[in-house]
Amino acid sequence: MKLYGYFRSSTSYRVRIALNLKGLPCEQVPVHLVRDGGQHLSDAYRAINPAAAVPSLVLADGTVLTQSLAICEYLDEICPQPPLLPPDALGRARVRAFAQGIACDIHPVDNLRVLKYLGALGHDEDARNTWYRHWVTEGFRALEAMVAGHPSTGRHVQGDAPTLADICLVPQMYNARRFHVDLAPYPTLCRLDEAARALPAFAAAAPEVQPDAG
Repeated sequence: MKLYGYFRSSTSYRVRIALNLKGLPCEQVPVHLVRDGGQHLSDAYRAINPAAAVPSLVLADGTVLTQSLAICEYLDEICPQPPLLPPDALGRARVRAFAQGIACDIHPVDNLRVLKYLGALGHDEDARNTWYRHWVTEGFRALEAMVAGHPSTGRHVQGDAPTLADICLVPQMYNARRFHVDLAPYPTLCRLDEAARALPAFAAAAPEVQPDAG
């Protein structure tokens, strides 16, 4: 398998964590989102992923998978252990709701192409950063309420083993720190993030240790 991604992309980060948890070997192919005007916008990369987005997972037979949550669930189906989703329907619904709170609510309005377009509309860096922090704060407020004091919250979002929820949380927390979001109002999210980042699979997926970091 080959993973086309970018070291600081939160969506690529999610897939790296999932691959590491599963112990699945994968060649990383860097796609720099800034250099050369954005390598993801090149014709060569669009031939792999017409959406010009990362990540893209290319299987041994050449099949291309896109969208990080779809890729993670694919990996969970072909390699069931350790599971990324709980065994019970309610648990799976809770994990998916948390993960989608990040992947569907926070990330889409804060990703690089949105921030670049805000710049094209005349908003300076301070305005773009204010936009970013507003939507992260709105999303984290809801996520903190989901996990704080909930009986299913353990060492991780759902019990004591990492799931798809933690796979989404850690990259979003990384980005929040990059943009200087005040995390003090979210003590449960901070605790869960710290616990997950202590795991080898998460640590090995961190942006700063990727071959294209820098």
